[in-house]
Amino acid sequence: MIERAPAVGEGGFAATASGWTIAGTLTFADAAAVFAASRGLALPGTGLVDLAGLEHADSSALAVMLALKRRAVREGVRVVFTAIPPGMLALAHVYGVEELLAS
Repeated sequence: MIERAPAVGEGGFAATASGWTIAGTLTFADAAAVFAASRGLALPGTGLVDLAGLEHADSSALAVMLALKRRAVREGVRVVFTAIPPGMLALAHVYGVEELLAS
């Protein structure tokens, strides 16, 4: 079963039985839409959020990731980001939050 959230960037945000995927772009222009879409869904049962298809992102994407981590802590659920693009890891390092994205 696939629950589709509103399209985001050129790829999108989707919730499936195996987890969530975020693909295409996740920038200031679409971060609010992704965050709003995610709030309407239960966190993925597997805890996986796959970023392999994320082609372009900025610090707004990092803000969405951190918001999902905070929500997971509040709800007592583990969220793991997979295939984090190198640029996102570099941003996390610059902001000193890379440990918050770690499994």
